[in-house]
Amino acid sequence: MHGSPAREHSGTRSVARKLALQALYRWQLNAAPWQDLVQEFRDAEDMARADPEYFRALVEGVWRTREELDGRLATLGDREPRLLDPIEHAILLMGLFELSARPDVPYRVAINEAVGLAKRFGATDGHKFVNAVLDRAARELRPHEH
Repeated sequence: MHGSPAREHSGTRSVARKLALQALYRWQLNAAPWQDLVQEFRDAEDMARADPEYFRALVEGVWRTREELDGRLATLGDREPRLLDPIEHAILLMGLFELSARPDVPYRVAINEAVGLAKRFGATDGHKFVNAVLDRAARELRPHEH
C-alpha cells in the first residue's frame, strides 16, 4: 500500500477544513474562545480522519485575526462581512487566513477547498461569490503565484 504522502496530507487537511468550518460557524452563532472550540470538536466523529494540528491552526488563526480578515473582506466583496451568510463568512475567513498566513498552502488549493466547502454547505451559487472574492484576494496576497 503506497499512498502518496502529499495526497494523504491534503485529505486530512480537507477534513480539518470541514471541521474548522463547523467550529467557526458555531463561533459566529455563539462566541467562545478558540480553545473552547478546539476542545468541543476534539471528539468530533471526523477528527480521526483530520489533521488535528491544522484544524487547531485554522480555528485559532481565524479567531485571532478576525478583525483584520473582516477588514480585508470588506474591501474584496460587495457586501459588509456581517451581512454574509454565516457559512460563507466562515469559509471566506478561512480562505483569507490560508492565503495571508499559510504560504505552505498553494493559493489554488486554498481557493478550491473553499469553493468545495461552499458548494457542499453554502447557499445555492454561494460558491461563485466565494470563488470571486478569494480570487481577488489571491491576486493581492500572492501576486508571485499568479
